[in-house]
Amino acid sequence: MFYWFYRHLDINIFQYISVRAGISFIIAFFLTMFLLPKFIKWAKSKNASQPIYEHAPEGHQEKAGTPTMGGMVFIFATIIATLLSAKLNNFYIIGGLVTIGLFSLIGIQDDYSKIAKNQNSAGLSARAKLLLQFVCAGIVGFIIYYYSHTTTLYTPFYKLPLFDMGIFAILFWMLIMVAASNAVNLTDGLDGLATVPSIMAFFTLSALVYVTGHAIFSSYLLVPNIKLAGELAIMGAAISGSLIAFLWFNSHPAEVFMGDSGSLPLGAFMGYMAIVAKSEILLAVIGFIFVLETVSVILQVGSYKLRQKRVFLMAPIHHHFEQKGWKENKIIVRFWIISFMTNLLALMSLKIR
Repeated sequence: MFYWFYRHLDINIFQYISVRAGISFIIAFFLTMFLLPKFIKWAKSKNASQPIYEHAPEGHQEKAGTPTMGGMVFIFATIIATLLSAKLNNFYIIGGLVTIGLFSLIGIQDDYSKIAKNQNSAGLSARAKLLLQFVCAGIVGFIIYYYSHTTTLYTPFYKLPLFDMGIFAILFWMLIMVAASNAVNLTDGLDGLATVPSIMAFFTLSALVYVTGHAIFSSYLLVPNIKLAGELAIMGAAISGSLIAFLWFNSHPAEVFMGDSGSLPLGAFMGYMAIVAKSEILLAVIGFIFVLETVSVILQVGSYKLRQKRVFLMAPIHHHFEQKGWKENKIIVRFWIISFMTNLLALMSLKIR
């Protein structure tokens, strides 16, 4: 809508991505702040709360009855803010909307299954969820491949591409999106633990796509120039704004959980933005906390199957620290600090080439 003002009413300020990104941030923030209290009230009246996993640390049982599926609200706010602020004929925006839409539907189905089964926190089977994620990631991967034709792989701190992946880029991108989606999902175990690292990641990724899409900035910083990619920064700003508003209610003690309807599309969209910015490998630094949580689960499961011994007291690793006696707030804030530092390092990679 705001770009329409520029095209048809000659209001020049709306031609700038930075201006429309700021507008999308504000719209998403206030829309989430307005809708989320109403959603919490409605969810409580419908008893739409996710059962707490029976093997979770003892303190988590106190969170029983907290409404879930709050992710639907900030995803909805992100979509509305994007529709109002971005160029809707930009295929990177279309791909982003498809990504969060499809992965959110998987999450909604999973959350609903948990609520409908009442005391069963399992939701969709792992196999079914993974299959649906790969199908959705395949759709998005094909959209990127068909419209962008940019299949080269880059690495941080090096200005030249490593090699051209060709058609195999679709498989690589599918893996990136599914892995990121599940990584955020695993991290979402403490109040606000996944929210703030996600906000930081989207700020970083928005900066990366903006620079990548800008001919002058990309040339100066020796990063690949992907035409039209900068528009995706508007969507990144929208999801950051909605997440900051969500944090108001998700901070400890949480009034609402995002659920899989929020965590799955968050991770998938992180992967999507990293793919567009040619920063797939750098995503491991941007989302270091999510990688750490995922690796801890892999090590725990692998060690137990091979040696019948555990590496951690409990996985994911945030539960390990809970079992060590750390208070929930201490774990959360320390993980936020780590996320801030790794995102700072990721931004430094723009200058060090």
